[in-house]
Amino acid sequence: MAKAGKTKRPEQPKQRAADPAERALAAAMDVAVRIGWRRAALADIAAAAGMSLGELHAQFSDKAAILRGVVEFADRKVLAGAPEPDPESSARDRLFDVLMRRFDALKPYREGLAAVAREGGGVGVGDAICGAQRMLRSMAWMLEAAGIATGGWAGACRVKGLAVVYAATFSTWLRDESEDMGKTMAALDKNLGRAERFANTFAFRRAGGPGEGRERGEQGEGAPA
Repeated sequence: MAKAGKTKRPEQPKQRAADPAERALAAAMDVAVRIGWRRAALADIAAAAGMSLGELHAQFSDKAAILRGVVEFADRKVLAGAPEPDPESSARDRLFDVLMRRFDALKPYREGLAAVAREGGGVGVGDAICGAQRMLRSMAWMLEAAGIATGGWAGACRVKGLAVVYAATFSTWLRDESEDMGKTMAALDKNLGRAERFANTFAFRRAGGPGEGRERGEQGEGAPA
C-alpha cells in the first residue's frame, strides 16, 4: 500500500526507560529535535529526563559524553544479541546482518541523531556523532561480532574500511523513514560490495599476482577492508 505524500504516522506514547543512562540518552535526543543540539543545555536534558543535574552528571559528564553514550548503547545492543557467527555464510553477509542490527538498535534515536548531524559543521556525520576514534573502536567490535579478526595490520585496515562503509550508510539511514529500512539495506549492500571489491583487488595486487594470491592473499579475502 503506497504511503500518502507527507502523511505522518501517529505518534506512539513514549515510555521512559528504567535505566537512568538510557533515560538520559532518550531525553537528550528528544531535546536535540525540539530545540537543537547546540542550543540544548544540560539542564534542558536533565529536565526532559526527569532528573536533577546531579543525577545526570552521575551518568554523563557533558554533551560529548552523551553522544558517546549513544554509540556505546548501540554497541551493547548489538553485542548482547549477537548470535554465533555462521561459518557457512560470507563475511559480507555477516557484516550486513551486524550493521542492520545496529541500525535497528539506534532507530529510536534517529531523529535526534539527525538533528545532531545537521549541526555538525564542517566535520563528517560520523565525527559529528561520535568522533573518529570512537567510531573505529565501535567498528572493531562490529567486526568481531561478525567473526572477522581485527588484529594486526590487516585487521586495522578492515576496521577503517568498515568505518567508511558505516558512515556512508549512516547518512542514508538518517533519511530512511520506511518501516523495513529498504533504502538503508540497499545502501549498505552496495557499500559493502564496493569495500569487498576494493579489499580483494588490494589483496591481489599486494600478493603479486594469481600465483602468490592463493598463498599469501587468501586470508584477507572477503573482508570489507
